[in-house]
Amino acid sequence: MSATRHDTARSATTSMSRTSWPLERILFALAGTMTLLSALLAATVSPWFLLLTAFVGINQWLYVRFGNCPASLVLGRFGVSRTCRW
Repeated sequence: MSATRHDTARSATTSMSRTSWPLERILFALAGTMTLLSALLAATVSPWFLLLTAFVGINQWLYVRFGNCPASLVLGRFGVSRTCRW
């Protein structure tokens, strides 16, 4: 009986690790990466790269206000789920 519980718990854990990230998590990772990249480029190349940071911030507010931003629309076309499956 305990072997069955162990196998069930292990299969649930394995299936959780195989699920894809929800849209909100991907957008958060994308925004953070772009912000760090633009800060690095602004510090090393040109301060004009701070415009990229502003663009990221505008897109985050679009998502907050309307529930969509350009990145979320593109990711939705690729089949990214809007909700968490865990």
